[in-house]
Amino acid sequence: MGCPDNPNPLEIRPTGADDTIPLRHSVLWPNAPISYVRLPEDDNGHHFGAFLPHHDTPTAVISLFTDPLPITDPGRLPVAARFRKFACDPPHQGKGIGTSLLNHVFLVARSTLGAEVIWCDARVESASWYQARGMTPFGERFWKGTIEYIRMKIHV
Repeated sequence: MGCPDNPNPLEIRPTGADDTIPLRHSVLWPNAPISYVRLPEDDNGHHFGAFLPHHDTPTAVISLFTDPLPITDPGRLPVAARFRKFACDPPHQGKGIGTSLLNHVFLVARSTLGAEVIWCDARVESASWYQARGMTPFGERFWKGTIEYIRMKIHV
């Protein structure tokens, strides 16, 4: 699969949860113990990596889970999927790699998990990036440690 903003061919493929850990750690929580980025539900998730040619390790990673929307609505809740631990190696950010990986996960969530909506806990500093890709904020802001978050969703 090619990436329109990146002249290098990009391959997006499933990968093991353990293959996502080093990049998750170095990008998202470099000052936390590496165990902090391993999720208890990782064994039940779908994990994907974006690989550049001649690279054995992923340049970007994302994990997808079946997870209901965290809302209290007396009406019918849509089938939902949640992505977590989305990280792109900083030297490769801004080249369309993350966008390609996110779009791939949107398709997989719809086709494989039957999701109607996909959501995530986004760092507030990244919310505009997600909004530019069609996601909208919902709920109240909250904190994980010293980082402020907002939930984002998109109907697929």
